[in-house]
Amino acid sequence: MSFYDLILEDKDAEGLRLLLQTGEVDDVEVDMVNKDREERICIFSATIIERPDNTKYVQGILHDITGLRKAEKSVLMAEKLAATGRLARTLAHEIRNPLTNIHLSLDHLQANDITETQVNYYGIIHRNAKRIGAIISELLDTARPSEMMLQRTSLQDILDESITAAMDRITLKNIKLQIRYPDDILYIPADKEKLKIAFLNIIINAVEAMEEEVGRLEVTMGGHPSGCQVHITDNGSGISEDNLQRLFEPYFTSKRNGLGLGLAATLNILQAHHAEVDVQSEMGEGTTFVITFNECAN
Repeated sequence: MSFYDLILEDKDAEGLRLLLQTGEVDDVEVDMVNKDREERICIFSATIIERPDNTKYVQGILHDITGLRKAEKSVLMAEKLAATGRLARTLAHEIRNPLTNIHLSLDHLQANDITETQVNYYGIIHRNAKRIGAIISELLDTARPSEMMLQRTSLQDILDESITAAMDRITLKNIKLQIRYPDDILYIPADKEKLKIAFLNIIINAVEAMEEEVGRLEVTMGGHPSGCQVHITDNGSGISEDNLQRLFEPYFTSKRNGLGLGLAATLNILQAHHAEVDVQSEMGEGTTFVITFNECAN
């Protein structure tokens, strides 16, 4: 097997080949695959050494930085959520003050005689004031760290209930569902109801990304060296590289009527469970959410 066979992208392999022709490669980041075809992010340095008999060989160092990159990504997501939370709390405070005055004024108007025309306007103001209040509450629920009541819970049960909650949507779009669990039950410390919300958000997003009749949703779970993993895979439209970088940002959404709070709340819940989430996607091919729970036992 050639070293280049382990490089994920052909263009990266060719670029590295050309660099080596110059005699030296210095700290080039390259995406590779291991024997299990898992993607690894590596730093590669090498130089060409000439032997006394004028033959040459390559001597180098390959450094796996996958864990480092994942840690950097988790820290960045946490910082974004923290900054957004501070902004949300400030905005909520500033908006709720005048909103309270609006509600008090509406109560005063309701107590007095108003014309039929004014009743219509009153209804419009009342409904929209309630809508603003609901948005503020949802905003704060997303921004603040989730309070968890962790108990030893079967991960299979949580996934089953999440899938059941989404079954109507899955059935309506005639999506093929494939579920694969290990024989042994895996237990994690979890807030069952909140974790169900996190899984449900991911599953619903997957369902909405797929076309009717041809959609295929796969939910798999298994052991992992650092705990246990859940894979949720769809064959939908995929996510562009630019959108992938912003996927968990609050208020970012590609949906026409979306608020962009669903996946932000999902990340908040998963982080409260000390879980790591990684998203792999290819445009036109589909998306896979990989959730790793570090505290997992049979």
